[in-house]
Amino acid sequence: MKAIVCKEFAPVEQLEFTDVPAPSAEKGQVVINVEAAGVNFPDSLLVQGLYQMKPELPFIPGSEVAGTVAEVGEGVPHLKVGQNVIGLCMLGGYAEQVALPASHTIPIPDGIPLDEASALVTAHATAHHALKQRAQLSADDVLVVTGAAGGTGLAAVQIGKIMGAKVIAVCSTDDKCEVAKQNGADICINYSNEDLKAAIKEHTNGKGADVVYECVGGDMFHTCSRSMAWNGRLLVIGFAGGEIPKFPVNLALVKGFAVLGVFWGSFTQHQPQDFMANMKELLTWYVQGKIKVVVDERFSLENAIAAINKVTDRKVKGKVVIKP
Repeated sequence: MKAIVCKEFAPVEQLEFTDVPAPSAEKGQVVINVEAAGVNFPDSLLVQGLYQMKPELPFIPGSEVAGTVAEVGEGVPHLKVGQNVIGLCMLGGYAEQVALPASHTIPIPDGIPLDEASALVTAHATAHHALKQRAQLSADDVLVVTGAAGGTGLAAVQIGKIMGAKVIAVCSTDDKCEVAKQNGADICINYSNEDLKAAIKEHTNGKGADVVYECVGGDMFHTCSRSMAWNGRLLVIGFAGGEIPKFPVNLALVKGFAVLGVFWGSFTQHQPQDFMANMKELLTWYVQGKIKVVVDERFSLENAIAAINKVTDRKVKGKVVIKP
């Protein structure tokens, strides 16, 4: 079968589109025919050796897929061949097939297209966990979302509105602001032509943000850390801007806010029951039309490098999907 293979930690352009052995289902596993794979910012970090974990080489990147069950291993009574599923594979998704534990395979309700299902998990599940378990967002809160036109930013905008908060989106262009507003943002700040700190102060009546969903890092993080309300929660999601900021902890002391790390992958391992409850809620919201996946562009497997670069260059509005 065809796959995208990382043979050494190097720039994305050195990934290879090549033939690899097809997987088989061992005990407790299934094999999925991959119809679509979601592209996420950490995929680029992984292949460069810059992520929190470094996979054993060679490996196939890609952490979330959707498709049909091709083979069911021993001891898997709840899944059957031909069933549409979402797979949380961590690695191996950029391929025509992937084997993964049945425990990481979720049946898809009718009415969810496979390409949208493949892009639903990481972005929306991260935002859901961040706002529900970490920030404990309430209807009285003002939520600021940076990178609000990206995959996980748009998910945070949608989920923030479902949870009743006032949502302020932060984007770099008017086009991205429009996408954020179409997905539920009450207000959008274009930081390219507005002073972000002053705008947050204005739109919160001088109080500051109760919760910040911060995806960008660098100067964006520093500005948000100076724009927090008392008892605020600053969520560290990632560093799409490239710079991991150094945080002056005296700010948290003086302004009385908390800095909370959000690592969804670890959450799924440490709190599996909460994770599955979250996924059930997300899929219910999707079927009810309360959340949606905005697929910006679909790429062939052969063009996976272009797909990854579109995400890392922050040119995407919503999600990018690879179609093997």
